[in-house]
Formats: sequence, structure tokens, C-alpha cells
Amino acid sequence: MNWKPNRSLSISLAKQIVEWMTEQILTGQWPSGTKLPAQRQLAATLGVNRSTIQEALDELKADGILSAKIGSSTYISNDSWNILVKKKQPNWQRYIESSIHKPNYQTIQVINEMEQDDSIIRLSTGELAPSLLPTEAIQASLQQLQLDGKTIGYSSPQGSLKLRQAICEYVKKRGIETTPENICIVSGGLQALQLIAVGLLETGSVVYQDEFSYLNSVHPFQSFGMQLQSIPSFSRNESLTQKKRGRRQGIYYAIPTLHNPTGAIWLMEEKQSFYEVCKSLSLPIIEDDVYCELAFEELTPSLKSIDTAGQVLYLGSMSKTLSPGLRIGWVIASTPVIKRLADIKMQMDYGSSAFSQEIVTHWLTTGLYEQHVQQLRQELKRRAALMEKLLNRYFTGIATWASPKGGFYIWLRFTQPIVTTDFFFQLLKKKVLINPGYIYEPRDTYHIRLSYAYATDDDLHKALYILYEQALRRGD
Repeated sequence: MNWKPNRSLSISLAKQIVEWMTEQILTGQWPSGTKLPAQRQLAATLGVNRSTIQEALDELKADGILSAKIGSSTYISNDSWNILVKKKQPNWQRYIESSIHKPNYQTIQVINEMEQDDSIIRLSTGELAPSLLPTEAIQASLQQLQLDGKTIGYSSPQGSLKLRQAICEYVKKRGIETTPENICIVSGGLQALQLIAVGLLETGSVVYQDEFSYLNSVHPFQSFGMQLQSIPSFSRNESLTQKKRGRRQGIYYAIPTLHNPTGAIWLMEEKQSFYEVCKSLSLPIIEDDVYCELAFEELTPSLKSIDTAGQVLYLGSMSKTLSPGLRIGWVIASTPVIKRLADIKMQMDYGSSAFSQEIVTHWLTTGLYEQHVQQLRQELKRRAALMEKLLNRYFTGIATWASPKGGFYIWLRFTQPIVTTDFFFQLLKKKVLINPGYIYEPRDTYHIRLSYAYATDDDLHKALYILYEQALRRGD
């Protein structure tokens, strides 16, 4: 025992002794059950007063690291090492609770976890079934890609030029005329929202949205101190006009085509009047158009197509049509906005996957994508008809819904307020996973977002009957 406390340090002698003894335990020099020398002997060996030794031992006993036995002998506690290791670790829970990003609602966390369980029937998921993804065609197309070292390296901040050029042609069908300089490739629509939040808005900004909104189920804006304000869809323009925004920045998040979760499609007159109101208020618009390819009937042009002031930020994605795993989407906006978003994206992840960008470029420029989407649309239309047939069989009189116009979803509304967290978990016990309305509007207890895009026909029959049975029990 050659160590002695240093009297020239600002740390007290007793504290130095505590740290030294702690080190002996952590390094295994003093195993659990080791008997310590008598206090008088320790004091003499370390060159300190006995009272200093007593102070150090008392602190270690209070922490449960040392224990005294009959006869006043002191021993290393059996659990001393675990206690010390735990004390050495940061208080991660405190870090987590004080961090910027807000946790998801418990129901959404459960949904994300249960979607990995193959025994669960996913009745509401926002994802295509594996059987609907063009797996073999994508694999075959990999053999046709012309790759070189530059192609698979880091792309430009805005993404692959070839892909941006292909998107310029692709979005013409939505009435959008743009240039590669006005496009930024992102890792899906959600990243686009995150980039907009941190790159364009200040803390305290107001993000307007429809009454039921996808934004309530994720936190790209809330986590950065922005406020969500819901606007009733039936009085959208009037409500916006009456809002007193003051000096706070604002932006409107809109899904005019196949709205998530309701499935609604705005008429062209609605788009035009809404745009004019936002233009008069100098209120920018995020147009989320990721479901547009999946409409069952011909669509009117996008909001972006009538944008003459550069105030619409247009979002597109391949996640709902080609493959969510490719993680490829895009933002179309004015040049200063695109430069800003691209700069932040490069700081975050140094660009979207080069391989994914090459695949998407190939599919857009060879006609493979158009062919796939046509087939996918027909299959979704068939599935939608099946789900509506089952709804008519079981839910007439206890719920209402609108016939789907495309996309993945039917927005089911029960006549009684039965959609609670307990209802959600009761269905989960029956191996049926739903997206309850309250994840899109926290006060809602009437709605379920049903999806016909994932479950098999047999599973749809089974799950909807289970849902019907549970609804009847709740309604009694």
C-alpha cells in the first residue's frame, strides 16, 4: 500500500481516500467480502488522522459499498462493484428526458414494435405488402446499372443530377415545370419535413394542419419548439383568414391528394382558393404529394402547379409506390430554399444513398416505374373493393366511411366513441393491429385508419370480423 493522499490538492483528504478505495474495488484489488484494516492502521499507513479515515468510511457505507459487521470490522459489500459501476455511468434517463426530440406516443411506439411481429395482422399500416413490391424486377434492374467510382461516391449536396433531371420530367404530369436546381433529393418525406423544420423555421413557429393529421403521429416540428394548430377542413380558408399570426413565422402542411389519414382529395377549386388565401397571408405551404400516383381516377394538377410566388414546397417520394427501403424522396422549391435544405442535409448524412438514387433514376427513365405503378394501382383498387365489401357486410349501422379514391386507406368512423387505448390493446390481444384515430387527433375516439395495402385477403376477412366483434362489445 504505497499510495498516500496529496495534501497540495484542492480535493479534501477524505474525498481522495474515497476515490482511491473505489478504484481498488473497481479494478478487483479489493474483491467483495474483503476485510479492511482497522481504522488506526489505515490512518497510520495513509498518514492522516483517524477522523479523516472515519469520514471516508462513513461515506462509502452510506453508498452501500462498505458494510460493518459485529466486532466493528469493515468489509467490501457483496454488491459493491455493481453499485460503483452504476454510479460511474451517466444518468441517461435525465439526458433522455431533457433532450430536444420528443418521444412518440405509447400507442405509436407499440405499433412500430408490433409491426415486426409476423403473427400480427397489420390492419392499418402505411406500407405496401411485401408481395406488392417489385422485388424481382428491382433485382434484375441492378444488372443493367452502369456504375463507376464517381457514381457510387458522395453525390452533390442536392443529390444526383441525373435523378433530378428525371424528376423534372416525371412531375410534369402533376403540372409542375421545374429545373434540377430547384430539386433536393432527400431520404424520404419525413426527412424533408425535418429539414424544413430546422432549416426554415424558428422556435415558436406555427405549423397549420388539417384537423386530422399525419403530423400528430410524428414529431418533426414539435421537437424543435414549433406549435401545431389544427384547422377544420370545412372552414379552412375562413379559419386561416381569421388567425392572428403576429410576428411568429408560420407554414401550412397540406396533403391535397389522398390525405393521410382521411383519404380525401381536394377539388381544383379548393386548391386555387386555398392558395390565394395563403398567398395573401404570405403563408408558405408544404404540399405532401407522396400518394398521388395511387389515385384510382385521373387527378387535377398539384398545388405546386399554380404556384406563381414560389411559396409551395412540394414533397414527392418513392416510399409508397416502389420501395420504402430505398429511402428516396424529393423537395421542389425556390432556389434559396433548396440550397438551404441541401446544405443541412449534407451536414446530417452527406447525401442519400447513391445506389438508391441510381435505381430510382433507372426506373424513372426506362418506363419500369410507370408500368409498375399501373399494375400496383389496379391491385390496390381490387383490395379497396374487397375491404369495402367486408365493411358493408359487418359495419353498416355501426360505422360510416367514404369509398376510397386511391392510396392505402379507408377512414372508418364509428357511431359511438369506442376507439380508446383499451380498445387498441384488446384488439392487439386478438393479434389485430390498428391505427386509432387518436394518434392523428388526440381527442378523437371515433375513428380508425384502415389499410387494404398490406394484409392478405384472408387476413382482411379475419381481422375485420374481429374488429366487428370488438366494436359490438364496446357498443353494448
